Amino acid sequence: MGRFLDLRSSMNSSITGAPNTPLTTTPVLFGVIGLQTDNVANKVITLTGMVGISDPIVGNTFTIQILRGTTTYSPANVIYTATLGVRVSLFSDIYTFTAQDLLAPAAAETIYSAFIFGGPLIVLSGVRTGPEVFWGIASQGAP
Repeated sequence: MGRFLDLRSSMNSSITGAPNTPLTTTPVLFGVIGLQTDNVANKVITLTGMVGISDPIVGNTFTIQILRGTTTYSPANVIYTATLGVRVSLFSDIYTFTAQDLLAPAAAETIYSAFIFGGPLIVLSGVRTGPEVFWGIASQGAP
C-alpha cells in the first residue's frame, strides 16, 4: 500500500484576465513547488496544472515544460514537455496537463518548476490570460 508524502501548490494567477502577458519564445516560469519527499527512493510524483491562453490565429502552438531540481530554466532538467495547439479564441481557453516523475532520486525535498513559452508565430498574438496554477503530490509506492 502506498503512503502519502506531501502536496504543494503554486498559483501564479487565480482569475481569468491575469497575468495578461504575451507569450514569448523564451521559457517563462509560472509555477514552482518544493515537495517534501523524506529521502524516499521509491516515490511517485504526480504534477498537474492549468493555464489560460487566448489567440485569434489558427495553427499557433505553445509549450509547457516541467523541470526537476531547479527554478532556473535548463533543458537538461526537463522531465515533461507538452506542445499544444491553440484553439482560436478571442477569449481565454483553459489548457490542463498532468505528468509523473517516477525516476526522481531520493532527497529530503524535490523542487519542480513549470515553464511556458510560445512557438514562433504565437508570440505575435498569443496572450497568457490565466488562471495559472501548478501543483504536485508525492507518495511512496508500495515496496
